[in-house]
Amino acid sequence: MKTTDLAALETERNRIRAEHLRPAGQRPASSARGLHHTALLSSDVLSTVRFYQDILEFPLTELIENRDYPGSSHFFFDIGNGNLLAFFDFPGLDLGPYAEVLGGLHHVAISVDPERWQHLVNKLEQNGIDHVIHSKVSVYFSDPDGARLELIADPLGEMYGHQVL
Repeated sequence: MKTTDLAALETERNRIRAEHLRPAGQRPASSARGLHHTALLSSDVLSTVRFYQDILEFPLTELIENRDYPGSSHFFFDIGNGNLLAFFDFPGLDLGPYAEVLGGLHHVAISVDPERWQHLVNKLEQNGIDHVIHSKVSVYFSDPDGARLELIADPLGEMYGHQVL
């Protein structure tokens, strides 16, 4: 493992910030309307539905055949605010376990109301799901296929008391 020059990294962050970050009132409007869906992979449709709908309480909204791979399912969960978390299964393909790679997924952070956050943390505990709590507002855990998730009690556009939007 190589040594990392933390001061150089901070200097580069500051340079990028100075060159590209505009104050909220000076930013142009985004060309996007919002996140339509984020698609993850599932090894088993039923276990994924049970995890996301029964434990995390994200309602299943649709289950259809994947147009790109015959026999594969494409299914969606409502994660609030008009956003969806989607999944594909690929029966017959030999997909390996989750791996963190460049261009891959690190984690999906989903905002929940503070009262709901504690309720969901309790459900993780009741179901024996390993999790780690950070800063009293974030809980990190993995789904049945190893995708890493975060439930965060901070409002959308805020992270640990800092406005990010």
